[in-house]
Amino acid sequence: MDLRKYDQSNFDRGRSNWIILLWWLVQAIVFPLTPHQLHAPRIALLRLFGAKIGKGVVIRPTARFTYPWKVEIGDYSWIGDDVVLYSLDYIRIGRHSVISQECYLCTGDHNFEDPTFSLITAPITIGNGVWVATDSFVGPGVEIGANTIVGARSSVFRSLPAGQVCLGNPCRPHHPRQFKGKE
Repeated sequence: MDLRKYDQSNFDRGRSNWIILLWWLVQAIVFPLTPHQLHAPRIALLRLFGAKIGKGVVIRPTARFTYPWKVEIGDYSWIGDDVVLYSLDYIRIGRHSVISQECYLCTGDHNFEDPTFSLITAPITIGNGVWVATDSFVGPGVEIGANTIVGARSSVFRSLPAGQVCLGNPCRPHHPRQFKGKE
């Protein structure tokens, strides 16, 4: 590998360098200063920069969005503290889904077989009613089916089916998700 030959000039970040710099400054300064329970200012800023965010969404002040114009979050979903949405490609999160604290959704990778270590990106899609539990990693190209639970500290490198409880490193389906009581 020769990192001197690394070149990502063909990568489209989706906005000009000035807009990207402005976003990073706003996120670094304004997000942490907004009160924990006041989600509206953070949502307004994300929308201003192109994110598509539904109604009733909860976004904690320490959540990080690399490129908000590549993020879509459905109604009534929650984004926890210290979540990173590394949105080199699109990240779509369905309705009524939870991305718990310290999760990392990563749409980028590198081709380690290429001597120039070229950048590879692929979108992430999280279905409706999904819970990605604390400190989990979700890799590029992953789709998580509706009503699936990803157990704490799991590493998701492949897509997961709907309606399952999935655990581990690598994360795999363990058993069907059962709903008890009121739905």
